Amino acid sequence: MGCFFYSREKNKNKNKKQSRSSPTLTIDKDDFRDEMSRKANRSCSLVVASSPRSILELYEERAHELRDFRLAELRSATSNFSRELKIGEGGFGSVYKGFLKTSRGHLGLRNDNGNLVVAVKKLNPNGMQGHKQWMAEVQFLAVVDHPNLVKLIGYCGTDDGEQGPQRLLVYEFMPNKTLEDHLFNKAYPTLPWKTRLSIALGVAKGLQYLHEGLEIQVIYRDFKSSNVLLDEEFRPKLSDFGLAREGPVDGQTHVSTAVMGTYGYTAPDYVETGRLTASSDVWSFGVVLLELLTGRRAFDWSRPRPDQKLVDWARRHPAGTRWFSRLLDPRLAGRYSHRAAQDVAALAWRCLADRAGERPSMAEVARTLERAARHEELDGPPEPPEEASPPPHHCHAGSSSSSASAAAATRRRMTHLAKLAAGAPARRLVHVNVKAAAAWNAA
Repeated sequence: MGCFFYSREKNKNKNKKQSRSSPTLTIDKDDFRDEMSRKANRSCSLVVASSPRSILELYEERAHELRDFRLAELRSATSNFSRELKIGEGGFGSVYKGFLKTSRGHLGLRNDNGNLVVAVKKLNPNGMQGHKQWMAEVQFLAVVDHPNLVKLIGYCGTDDGEQGPQRLLVYEFMPNKTLEDHLFNKAYPTLPWKTRLSIALGVAKGLQYLHEGLEIQVIYRDFKSSNVLLDEEFRPKLSDFGLAREGPVDGQTHVSTAVMGTYGYTAPDYVETGRLTASSDVWSFGVVLLELLTGRRAFDWSRPRPDQKLVDWARRHPAGTRWFSRLLDPRLAGRYSHRAAQDVAALAWRCLADRAGERPSMAEVARTLERAARHEELDGPPEPPEEASPPPHHCHAGSSSSSASAAAATRRRMTHLAKLAAGAPARRLVHVNVKAAAAWNAA
């Protein structure tokens, strides 16, 4: 990951009490140019400053807009991190619903008492996500400002808690949880077709903003359905910027970095080479598009082996064939536009192109989704025809590789992924499933 050393800025006089200030970065000098002073590799026609500033410089300008919470405030807001207020949990720790007594003009949900409703993420000191990712999230979310990116209200970082170092983040509250919940939890009502398209378009615009809308390019690096939060109107917002990186600069084509991401969503060219580009995000977006179309997870161990990996299964149901209607989420029961579905599927395969240079930009993705949303007819077949399953090696029309070479490439990538995960230091955040990688290697 490079030589990052994150810390609070220390007072030179050690005898004086440390003042509470915005989190700052201390960086290895040899890595400063490569890691923290990246400019945007702009592909759009935006007029930008001749010398774009780094995330660090932009953060220093905006840090005062974040609130530095005391741990006691967040304990009070969450009833001492009550289990009854826990709304999420993961490798990073737990997320709690909280209520802040504030007179500030924060936009967001308020309860009957006028308190601001927030989400408080409390990092587990022994979890997968450490101080480095906490610091990165503070830095990036302080800088970005877009309706499809979650709003960070403030943070809390203290080393004198009763249970050791405490790292917390306070976000706007998103009442409808995540896209993952609504797609895969059968306890939730089926997401309507138009809502799915609206969510896809919203997150596409959010990624477009990260890639093209700032002085520097930001690569999200961990795009997946569980990182898409939904507000009260089902407007999507990207969350969890712990793995975000500044993009390539000075004419470079990529950023060389340790492979991090989530199995099933990470671009295969990035896994194999460690070369990170904005196209890596585009590939991940293509996977989520397939999830929206199919109602299936990117990887599902509960399914028969040939159907576990969504991308491989979806390739056996290409548009323009009698199998395409079986690709669509059966819970939609035909309530979707057949033409729009084919357009979205075609877009997904463009995003999932083997070569990064053949994938569309997120701006082009957003335009394509806007056109697809204009098809308002709901003319999908109510039930997919009961036909024999398509041939196991049937690939979509745009595939440029034979099934044998594709399988071999997959085994090479998964072997590489398993080695990376097995050799990762304890604090490295590598969201890969070694068991999954080994299984693919044995196939």
